[in-house]
Amino acid sequence: MWLELIFCFIATIAFGIIFNIPLRLVWWGGLIGMTAWFIYSSLPYFGWSSVFAAAAAAFTAAFLSHLLARFRRVPVTTFTIPGIIPLVPGGRAYSTMLAFVEEDYYNGLQLGVETVLQAGAIAAGLVFALSIFSIGKGVGQRYETNR
Repeated sequence: MWLELIFCFIATIAFGIIFNIPLRLVWWGGLIGMTAWFIYSSLPYFGWSSVFAAAAAAFTAAFLSHLLARFRRVPVTTFTIPGIIPLVPGGRAYSTMLAFVEEDYYNGLQLGVETVLQAGAIAAGLVFALSIFSIGKGVGQRYETNR
């Protein structure tokens, strides 16, 4: 498990460098990605589905990204994009396409539905964390404009 987390940390940092994140911040993105992967890989051991694990991991990555972005005064995407990279179901999407090319339509459909559900769960986790950090913003803006 620890070796997997170390490789996830390195891969997340590599994607952060590809996305031109400043080197002083790329380590934080690596930690967020490693944390998200730890949650995603450990929740199925406790009986949770992979879709729920993806949603919980994406929420955690987005929540930590919002907190860290406020603390470091940088855009949230600086940490969110590398933080969710380990969760993206690229291998599963490849397996889906391979099953369809090999005319295994039943397996391809099953993998495709799981891929779409997992991608939707990642998006839902990101949106839920964003909504938590956006609750107070709209109220204050409406109050100021009504004066």
